[in-house]
Amino acid sequence: MADRAHDGPSIFLSYARADAKRARPVIAALEQAGIKVWWDGLLGAGEVYLPTTEAALESADAVVVLWSATSVESNWVRDEATRGRERQCLVPLSLDGSQAPLGFRQFQVIDIRKWRGKADAPELQAVVRAIQALSDRPAVPRPAARKGLSRRATLIGGGVAVAGLAGLVGWRLIKPVAGGAAENAIAVIPFANLGAAGDAYFSAGLSEELRATLARNQMLRIAAPTSAGEFRDAVTDVQTIARKLGVAHILRGSVRHGTDRVRVTVELLDGKDARLAWTQTLERKLADVLAMQVEIASIVARALFAEISAQAIARGRSGDLQQIGGTANADAFDAYLRGKALVEVSEDEASDRAALAKFDTAISRDPGYASALAARSKILAVIANETGKSSEVPQLYDRAVASGQAAVKAAPQLAEAHSALGYAIYNGRLDPRGARASYDRSRELGGGDADVLRTFALYCAYTGRAAEAAEAIEMALTLDPLNPGAFRAAGYIAFARRDFPATLVQMRKALELNPKLSAANSAIGSALYLAGQSGEAASAFAAEPLALFRLQGEAILKRKAGDTAGAQQALDQLTRDFGSNSNYQQAQVLAQWGDAAGALDRLGKAAAARDAGLLLAATDPMLDPLRQAPEFAQLLSRLGLA
Repeated sequence: MADRAHDGPSIFLSYARADAKRARPVIAALEQAGIKVWWDGLLGAGEVYLPTTEAALESADAVVVLWSATSVESNWVRDEATRGRERQCLVPLSLDGSQAPLGFRQFQVIDIRKWRGKADAPELQAVVRAIQALSDRPAVPRPAARKGLSRRATLIGGGVAVAGLAGLVGWRLIKPVAGGAAENAIAVIPFANLGAAGDAYFSAGLSEELRATLARNQMLRIAAPTSAGEFRDAVTDVQTIARKLGVAHILRGSVRHGTDRVRVTVELLDGKDARLAWTQTLERKLADVLAMQVEIASIVARALFAEISAQAIARGRSGDLQQIGGTANADAFDAYLRGKALVEVSEDEASDRAALAKFDTAISRDPGYASALAARSKILAVIANETGKSSEVPQLYDRAVASGQAAVKAAPQLAEAHSALGYAIYNGRLDPRGARASYDRSRELGGGDADVLRTFALYCAYTGRAAEAAEAIEMALTLDPLNPGAFRAAGYIAFARRDFPATLVQMRKALELNPKLSAANSAIGSALYLAGQSGEAASAFAAEPLALFRLQGEAILKRKAGDTAGAQQALDQLTRDFGSNSNYQQAQVLAQWGDAAGALDRLGKAAAARDAGLLLAATDPMLDPLRQAPEFAQLLSRLGLA
């Protein structure tokens, strides 16, 4: 603070985001006149937005407000002007001749609508005098640079804002670093909700949409939502988050959801030292929020890469929203975000069906809303696969396929649409060949989406494309290092190629992240059993929370130990409790018992019931005793797995 006496007057500049272009010349001219300007497009490194804003508002010599037809309607500008009035340091300007709102008309407004940016113009000099009258520090004009203004002032006045944002990417572009996480790796932390508790779905959904937007840029590597979501409510420091997620940058923010407007604040921080690369605040009407993520995504891309154009992102989420999966209907968008929030909870069948209802609502508001159609396809397939009644499963899968097809038709470039369609065809119709084109297209378009990569990797693992499966799951784990489901998928892929040590490593990692994760213990039990460690396998199967898999393992291990009666009892309970839904597991048990005829009979019944478990048959080590049977080869051929 020792040098403060030598500084010029300081001001807090308040303006509406829509007036940013007209605000920049004012900032540049005032700084050239020797006045220290604080505005929300410029924060010091490492500073948190909200506390810094409040501190600047309280400490400035003057609060300069740019009134306009837009800003007089802004609650945020009015709040800041009110504080200037309370502190008796308000300097009001009019950008377009608009009167100040009621409550502020006792202050003389300086009309700058005809000002053309000249520092010696009467309007600008009047502003400087008004500010000077509120400060005991003289404004000392800065020497003119060789080309007129300083580099910083030139950037402010010259309009380097990207995609219509009020702030600057800044003149300090982030450069590549040696070692550590790739410089293009970013984690989007779910945005904090600053509004009512019931608005949490909106802040979470908006940040997820932003993550999806960034993931469509092939030049960026975006941490998956499950891993990034681990830090949703945590106070973990930025460096720790970056290290755990393997990223170089953290994008975080907050959302205040009002009756008809939304204010979003975003920060990009360096993962090495928590320095603030930039921050930005956007205020939009609800109807205009739908494409907000493209603005933020564009500025992120530019901040990270001086040489990379953000046009790919702009094509990905702006412009024709229908072509890229979005919607122009605010009600549809809101219903979609509510559905996504329910999917994330995924507590039971009721929450899944509630999510389906929200996606149906979104589609009823906008029948061409591809993201909602894709999400609807996925949840229909999940219900069919996990909780649907046998009589309704075929219809659920048919609806999933139809919704996936509609999503692809509406947005041919949307990776999740192709992924959803591939999954519905593969699991619902047991048609690996028919699903291949959709899966391959999803991989081509969704190289930055961990969920798309994981689904593609499992498809490849079970259809004899082991190298592609390994490559895709490795990338998925890189993007999603804290997701137990990703490690479980990696364990399944290792099991399919009969790499039992790798299966154990991946499944144990999954359980470290979520000790209650289903199917992981049974996979460990299967790997240990096939590796000749039956004693340890029994402990693993006993820890499996899903009775379907626990009973399967118990029946196999008791027969292996010579307990024929106990083994039969376990198989009988499996059959009694799960009926036709356990035909595939019954076949696994019988194959390991050496009863090939019985195992083939159960596989035939599974095929008649269109049991999706059959899709594992081509690579399942538990069915290896059947490999030489002609009937088994014929079954694989009928399924398109031979």
